[in-house]
Amino acid sequence: MRLLKYHPLVWMARMVMKYFPLVWAGLTRKKLRSALTLASILIAFLLFGLLQGVDAAFTRGVDGAHLNRLVVQGKVSMTDQLPVAYRDQISRVPGVTGVAFASWFGGYYQDPKNNIFSFAVDPTTYFPLFPEIKISPDQLQALEKTRTAAVIGKKLADQYGWKIGDTIPIKSTIWTKSDGTADWQFEVVGIFETPEDRSQEQRLFLNNDYFDEARSFNKGMVGWYSVGIDNPSHATAISAAIDQLFANSDHETKTVTEKEFTQSFIKQFGDVSFIVRSIMGAVFFTLLFLTGNTMMQSVRERIPEFAILKTVGYSDAAVLAMVVAEGLALTLVAAAFGLAAAAAAFPSLEGVVGVARLPSSVVGFGFGFAILLALVTALVPGLRVARLNIVDALGGR
Repeated sequence: MRLLKYHPLVWMARMVMKYFPLVWAGLTRKKLRSALTLASILIAFLLFGLLQGVDAAFTRGVDGAHLNRLVVQGKVSMTDQLPVAYRDQISRVPGVTGVAFASWFGGYYQDPKNNIFSFAVDPTTYFPLFPEIKISPDQLQALEKTRTAAVIGKKLADQYGWKIGDTIPIKSTIWTKSDGTADWQFEVVGIFETPEDRSQEQRLFLNNDYFDEARSFNKGMVGWYSVGIDNPSHATAISAAIDQLFANSDHETKTVTEKEFTQSFIKQFGDVSFIVRSIMGAVFFTLLFLTGNTMMQSVRERIPEFAILKTVGYSDAAVLAMVVAEGLALTLVAAAFGLAAAAAAFPSLEGVVGVARLPSSVVGFGFGFAILLALVTALVPGLRVARLNIVDALGGR
């Protein structure tokens, strides 16, 4: 308890409460300036929370990759298509326990902003290789037998109100049909869940037989192969054996772990982590100068008042604590509202960024940065008033 008494956070909280009337008076002295500064900090932390949440959503997809699966893709680019005939050859490689293929469909619903993460697959081989996808056997059988069938994730069904039996129109940004249109219609025959990662419930799977028959080009080709292996420690040897099969062919391959493939797939949208860091660095660098200038200007205007406080008995530490408490009150309140607004905004953004949420670690980091921001911007003017010469201050010098 004695150590807790002198903890920096406890000390700062006590200072805020002890000098609250004076702190409040300082903040409300120039109401418009304080309000604008508060709004600037709030927007910065709102942006921080949103970007960090989106980054965390992408990171979860990478971290959730399974070690016992490999992905075979085109050697030059992951967008290069591979012959469907490769499946049988890959399945005969020692250590391979299962092979399935998928193709990126690139669809959206009604508006291009409503992205649908859709994939054409062979149901008989794909779902056994991905046991984390929970779907009933009768729904899976319906996907296999129904030509225009599709199964969707529970999150996707909840988002658009889709249910089994509905026919949904999906427009592809890549694939046109034989009639020249990019408008596809699928009958929902099943709804799956992914308890390990609910963000994966934003996907749609369609029957590859229908997709390959109806599309106007690249028939008999697939996007990539997912390969189950007997032991993650054999990944390197199995990858080399698979790539050796197709060396010097018209469609050479590059076999990588599922984690590496997921990272490459995400980077098609850009280096999300780098973008987040760059934006937040620029925002907070600007915020540092903005808040620092506000604090220095506010303190400069009140130099005679601080001199009077020191005259009536307030110590150097007390006036320093008041300035620091003022900065803390401003930044912590703004950070709290900004992060709360970011957390509240994610449900409405699911159609744009998928399932995302504000991680608790981001909340902790956000408040920590708010405290650091307050200390950096308040210490310089605070130390100035702490060292204030009363006679000079009262004399306007």
